[in-house]
Amino acid sequence: MPDTELRQNQRWFAEANARYYQDNPMSPEWAKRKAPLVRGGLQDLRVAIVGSGAAAWYAARSLLRHPGVEVTMLDKLPIPGGLIEFGVAPDHPSTKAAASQFRWMRDQQARFHLHLSVEVGSDIEHAQLLRHHHAVIYAHGAQQERTLDILGEELVTGAISFVGWYNNHPHFRDLAPDLSGRRVIVAGNGNVALDMARILATPPDALTGSDIAPHALSALRDSRIEEVVIVGRRSAEYAAFTAAELHGLMQTPGVDVIVDPADLEDAPASAKIDLLRIAAAAEPTPGARRVILRFANIIERVSAPGDGALTVAVAARDGGGAVNFEASLVLRAVGFRGGPIPGLPFAVETHTIHNHDRRVVDPETGAVLTGVYTTGWAARGSSGGIGINRTCAETAVDHLMDDYVEGKLTRSLSSQDFSEILRDSCSRAVTIEGAAGYADARHRAGTPTGPAATRRRELLRLWPTTSGRSHENAVAPASGRRA
Repeated sequence: MPDTELRQNQRWFAEANARYYQDNPMSPEWAKRKAPLVRGGLQDLRVAIVGSGAAAWYAARSLLRHPGVEVTMLDKLPIPGGLIEFGVAPDHPSTKAAASQFRWMRDQQARFHLHLSVEVGSDIEHAQLLRHHHAVIYAHGAQQERTLDILGEELVTGAISFVGWYNNHPHFRDLAPDLSGRRVIVAGNGNVALDMARILATPPDALTGSDIAPHALSALRDSRIEEVVIVGRRSAEYAAFTAAELHGLMQTPGVDVIVDPADLEDAPASAKIDLLRIAAAAEPTPGARRVILRFANIIERVSAPGDGALTVAVAARDGGGAVNFEASLVLRAVGFRGGPIPGLPFAVETHTIHNHDRRVVDPETGAVLTGVYTTGWAARGSSGGIGINRTCAETAVDHLMDDYVEGKLTRSLSSQDFSEILRDSCSRAVTIEGAAGYADARHRAGTPTGPAATRRRELLRLWPTTSGRSHENAVAPASGRRA
């Protein structure tokens, strides 16, 4: 988009970009992206992809580009999409629109098979996937949350649950967060923390027409929340949220962003700090809801005195006395982590599948596990947005193709129909054949008419719903794996 077409509230992006390239000039010798190689002679190659988030769809698109390759995608949820569907904020339609690139031609459609409500490691084993496919790519995301490790952690609601609640995740529709008080406290100062704060503070009418779950919008209309306090361990300079996310929060109608000028005294100039200085200097707006950013602070403990409210002790990171806040809800957004899948090596230190450049390896011997690859958060940890998964997935697919061409994956496969195996091992499995890409698959999984929709409604009644405050081992927005 040329800068002449930017709206007034978007002019900041042009100015921020100009400042960035003043300090980081681009070389005239930047690498040009080459057209992707299309390989022939792959008529018998079958690949399974575990997960249906962005990393999985990027991998599927890269594979289907090659004539003859068959792709089987599996996800434990009855709805595909992973982070795109259940992690992206409902008022960020442009981010969700990234999924529009996952579409393919008729020949590719015939080679694409989607199986929903199937959990790998439980309903079907890793070894079974390998018996029916030359290769398996694990792209199931990060399914668990990092915790605060404080007294009263059980009183804290995780981001997985809360984001899932307002994004209509089938496991979290009955969460019922307490919005009856005037204050919510959020632990963490990354983009997810700002997302949750913005959803809580935005006037409900402004969310009408977005992708927010109807039950969440109804609850927000009845909310009494006036203030969201974001408590971050990092200083302002090193806060994990991006300048773009902060700018979006500051542009939200009816919301004031409150920053203590003292937190910015020694911070070097940057796009993020410049925005924080603007917020710190702004006059309060009468009647506006407030999002207060507290830097270099930690939550020491959470308690429930018995009057319905929670008491949250917040202290400076480097020591000092704690200040008690009363809140009706305490949220946690301090990062996600992956969990192990039976049959796969798991790196406990990084909470990822043990891999070297997307090839899964044995951690003890360093030997490559033939035909097993990983991509996305499952491979590199919970960092990076939707777009970064493209390069990550293409790396995994390139290695897979090289291995196949070199004869490393050309083994005999089971002749039994894989769909029959799934029907026998997982009665709730739903198969969607020949989808034209993500949008078509999402529509067919959730369309209001037809057998797939009827089956989906039955599935959602069978899946356990989750209520309560603490869900550190629940389903992550990017994953699609069961708790």
